Amino acid sequence: MNSANKALEALAAHAGSSVDNQRRVDRTKAVLPVRISGNDVSGKAYSELVHTLDVSRSGVRLGAIRRQLKVGSSLVLHYRQHKAEFRVVWTRLVGTGAEQQVGLEADAQKDLWGLEANAPKASPAAAPPISNHASAGASH
Repeated sequence: MNSANKALEALAAHAGSSVDNQRRVDRTKAVLPVRISGNDVSGKAYSELVHTLDVSRSGVRLGAIRRQLKVGSSLVLHYRQHKAEFRVVWTRLVGTGAEQQVGLEADAQKDLWGLEANAPKASPAAAPPISNHASAGASH
């Protein structure tokens, strides 16, 4: 486990719960192009093309976010012909800080990604499910 994962687990333990206990469903690694729109921390409207890093029925972790989003704010995510509202549950700067990852939780569960039981066993990106410990900080 790398130091970032250890730090996040320590933070979660300090908060009185572990990351594993907060997650209600397994995530599937999937890099998919999506468009998000909403208002950033300054209240300015935006529409931005980003990508998923992993997905679940109740949430998603996004990468390539180039604007600052406020935890607790709402946004609309567009994937193919589908759209759904999500709430920002965490943000994390990556690299030099020009980009961030964002954890989102769905306002209402909807099979946006094709993960239903009647869907093929392969994920949208044909990648196996990742363990709850594989990516730090997402709670969805």
